[in-house]
Amino acid sequence: VEDIYNILQISQTRRKHNPNAPPPKAKLMAAYYEKLTTLFWVSENYLFHAFAWYKYYTLCKEYNRSMSDEMKQMQASAVLLATLCIPASNSQTSKVHNQHGITSTLDDDIVKEKMARMATLLGFHTRHPTREALLSEIRSKNIMADVPDYLCSLYKLLEENSDPLVMVETARPLLDKLANEVGATTGTDAEENNDDVSDATLGRYVQPLTSVLLLKLLINLSSAYHTVSLDNVKKLTEGLDLSFDQVEKSIVLFSQNKSLSVRIDHRAGCLRFGNPELESNAMRSQLTELAKRLEIVCHVINPPDMDGAIVNKTAVFEEIRATLAEEHAAVLERKDIIAKQKEEVERLAHEKTRAEAARKAEEAAARRVEEERRLEREKRVREKEKQRKIDRELEAIEKKKYLQAMGRNTDEMTEEDLSKVDTTALAREHQKKANKVKDEAERKTREIAKRLDYMVRAVRIEELPLIKNKYNDKIKADREQYEKEVVEKQKKAKEQWEADVKEKTLLDAHSVFGYLQEFEASVMVGRKIRYKDICKAEDERAELEAEKGKVTRARKRKKDEEKRIADEEAKRKAEEEEARLAEEKARREEERRKKREEEEKRRREEDARMQRERDRKAQESAPAPSGRGLPNSGGSRYVPPSARNRGGDGGGSSRGAWGDRDRGGGYGGGRYEGGGDRWGDRGGGGGGGGGWRNDRRDGGGGYGRRDDGGGGYGRRDDDRGRDGGRYGDRRDDRRDGGGGGGGNRRW
Repeated sequence: VEDIYNILQISQTRRKHNPNAPPPKAKLMAAYYEKLTTLFWVSENYLFHAFAWYKYYTLCKEYNRSMSDEMKQMQASAVLLATLCIPASNSQTSKVHNQHGITSTLDDDIVKEKMARMATLLGFHTRHPTREALLSEIRSKNIMADVPDYLCSLYKLLEENSDPLVMVETARPLLDKLANEVGATTGTDAEENNDDVSDATLGRYVQPLTSVLLLKLLINLSSAYHTVSLDNVKKLTEGLDLSFDQVEKSIVLFSQNKSLSVRIDHRAGCLRFGNPELESNAMRSQLTELAKRLEIVCHVINPPDMDGAIVNKTAVFEEIRATLAEEHAAVLERKDIIAKQKEEVERLAHEKTRAEAARKAEEAAARRVEEERRLEREKRVREKEKQRKIDRELEAIEKKKYLQAMGRNTDEMTEEDLSKVDTTALAREHQKKANKVKDEAERKTREIAKRLDYMVRAVRIEELPLIKNKYNDKIKADREQYEKEVVEKQKKAKEQWEADVKEKTLLDAHSVFGYLQEFEASVMVGRKIRYKDICKAEDERAELEAEKGKVTRARKRKKDEEKRIADEEAKRKAEEEEARLAEEKARREEERRKKREEEEKRRREEDARMQRERDRKAQESAPAPSGRGLPNSGGSRYVPPSARNRGGDGGGSSRGAWGDRDRGGGYGGGRYEGGGDRWGDRGGGGGGGGGWRNDRRDGGGGYGRRDDGGGGYGRRDDDRGRDGGRYGDRRDDRRDGGGGGGGNRRW
């Protein structure tokens, strides 16, 4: 039950987090409560049996729309009867006990907690399941409307009638009718328990209802009488089909369960009912009542001093106020101690229960193992003995068979005589005789076959002429018979033809075909008039149908035109919307492209500025190279500002190999002594490298910055003038500026 409850809680938690998660199937929950009804019925827990029946009936009525009225009536009856089977208690006794706290003991608290926990685990609508609560729920849900009338009468008898003298007499026919009730209370019980049909019908509630009726009878007797003779009790309980021993045992159980305060006085031959008020209220409070009345008498005889009483009362109140916190703490501490003692008692009880269960389980396991071993040994012994017996019987049967086959009488032979006989010798002797008989039978069969062959051959030779003569006679007789039948058939056909000719002649004299044309003309006149009327009506109907068809087609064409116009308008709007969206998208793309170009341009300018700054700092900090060994160098010639941006020739500049960062000039040094390095300075159009050969003069630096007009490799031939570098500025004209050093190769 706990496992199923935990599964349902997990499912409920998942549904809180995921509303789309499916709840447990109603059919599955109905089957669960149906099994619980059987479980609690077998364990005789009528309270939870009734609550399980109520849950099962509620689920079936709510979700099983195909449930028949008969099944609904049976289930509602089962709910009511299961509730009535819960033993009723004397309300007066219960109130007195609860008033004085007699039932608020540790055991009762444990029972209540267990009941509440079980009710929660089983998903009942209340944590304190009682008979009164379930009856109230039945009345509020109007389940009594689906119950047969005789069960309603039984309910009123048990719950409303208080006359003990006619109670049993009134209930007897109702219980008899209930015992004869046929029909399964559920859809599956009748199929699963065919061997015990009564357990699946309403008749099974007769016995517990009888016990409840007896308890109700005794409670009503106790409310009306102090003593009742046993003879009168026997007379009142005659209709319950219970012996007085069973009645007496039930009375003792009711008294033990505190359902009834009664004593059996066998000496006086009567039942003595106790008065709960007398046994509890009066006896417990008589000393207190005596003290209160004596105090009143003392006050009358000797009136107290009021001033002193006030002073004493004030002192008492002060003392109470001073010790109030301490008393409160003591009460709380006592409550904690009681709770701890209660927990300790429960823990010890649980440990004792677990230890006892473990011990019993171990003993049961040991007994089970030993029993299994003993049964296994006995089984092996029985099997061996059985096998030996079977072998002896088979051997005796085989011996008898051999002896009977040999012609001996085995009826008078005993088991000892059979045991002395050798089976192998009997088998050899029997086989020998069988072979001899077989050979004799084969010899006789061959002789008979030979004799039969001779006889059949002789018979066939003798009967051959006879068969031929008989065949010829049959052919001759068949031919004569055929010729006779042909002549007779021809004669009959001629006679029939002559008769038909005479009959035709007679009929021609009385022919009606001469009058047929006049009759046909008179009939056709009326038919033509009717035909014209019908044609006229049909033409009018056709014209109306054609007119209706025209109207219908015109309306259809109008609707189609309106639909076409609407579709075209919708399509036009959709196309306009698509065009607008495309234009908007193109505009956004154009804006993003322009923005990217501007950002790219700013980034390039910033990179160029930073690179020029770095080149400038590097050139300022680097020493000028020596001009020794450079035949084509022009020394430190002055270059005017107007010519600083032009590409220089082979002559050097004031900056030497590195040149000016704003001009592409450099000297045409050796192979490895050109301006800058082979690739030039990335910051600007650095000095060009020297020619690779002697005839490559005045060459500009290779791979200068393309944006700053860096030159490519210098002039290869002498007859080429001072042309500009190859990889100059792509956006500007390639001027005469000499090649600068190699720039950023990415651009």
